[in-house]
Amino acid sequence: MLTNNDILKKLRVAHKLRDENIVEILKLVDFEITKGALGDMFRAEDHPNYVDAGDQILRKFLDGLIIHLRGERTPKDKGKTAPLTPKQ
Repeated sequence: MLTNNDILKKLRVAHKLRDENIVEILKLVDFEITKGALGDMFRAEDHPNYVDAGDQILRKFLDGLIIHLRGERTPKDKGKTAPLTPKQ
């Protein structure tokens, strides 16, 4: 079964993100984290400094990634479903 840490790692690789990119993406949703704390989540599970990524960090990262990829929603867009085509 995939853990939250595994999902974060796979998304980081798929979107070619570095730690500083992930920190910036999390800032888009007002979530502050240091590169060191983030690095602890990407360690091997048997490493003494390994930290489980909780549901909140994964949820905040996914919300921030949406903003990063699509841009902010305008007030007139709120309540509408997102278009199926990616932002140009």
